[in-house]
Amino acid sequence: MDNHLKQTPYSDPGDLDTGGLPRDPRALTRIARGLIVHRMEGERLGYDIPEERLHHDGESRYVREILRILRERKDAPLTEHRSCDQRFVGTCRDFSLLLCALLRATGTPARLRAGYGTYFVEGFHDDHWVTEYRAADGSWRLADAQVSAGLYDVPFDPLDVPRDRFVVAGQAWRACRAGEADPGTFGVWAEPGLRGLWLVRRNVVLDLAARHGTEPLPWDGWGLATLADGPLTGDEQALIDAVAATDDPAGLDRLHRDPRLAVPREILSLSPFLGLRKVTLPGR
Repeated sequence: MDNHLKQTPYSDPGDLDTGGLPRDPRALTRIARGLIVHRMEGERLGYDIPEERLHHDGESRYVREILRILRERKDAPLTEHRSCDQRFVGTCRDFSLLLCALLRATGTPARLRAGYGTYFVEGFHDDHWVTEYRAADGSWRLADAQVSAGLYDVPFDPLDVPRDRFVVAGQAWRACRAGEADPGTFGVWAEPGLRGLWLVRRNVVLDLAARHGTEPLPWDGWGLATLADGPLTGDEQALIDAVAATDDPAGLDRLHRDPRLAVPREILSLSPFLGLRKVTLPGR
């Protein structure tokens, strides 16, 4: 069985009845888009997002919790239309994780990817998450559920985002290290203090974790995914270089076992609303 068909503790939809869900990735992407409002989309959608939902929905790191909240707001099949007040309020990571869960549950291998979208702000690489899925022809493609409903003017198919429009974290690290890209153009556009090579390095580690069954929140931190800027030793820099340059599953598995990269049971999470907290993750 393809390992990327297997649900993780984060993507597991629990007792979700998948019998009524389509198998087509495009249809599943439309469903995921219709279940979530990005926390920065309220004005765009004409929806005044309640403060409590801004503060707490996005801390739901598990799909089962996202689905529980959705059921509380409208006890209906996921395929049924929902008004904004009946949706989950989340981030790009939540769109991507929910789509990943639905794809896995209906037979399509999928995984999360951390990196940077170049299609939000001209000339800037905005911190972003998408879903990577295996297409019918066997190739891996990038799907962006957040931009799939026409709310964003993107000149490409959101089910096949070009690799130069979404730059995966390892590619971004290599470009910055080679002097081919300015690290100052990588980060969170809405937060001028969150830019630079240290954030690219963080995303390299988060992306590695996501591909190995721990799909983190964007503000989680541990080891070399530290939540603060700081210099790297030569060995640490070489380790990030190795992760960024490796696509081989066996090589990534070996690197992921390094204690500076592996996800510990207890991490730090610096929520935009709830501040810095210690979080204990489930065992695997």
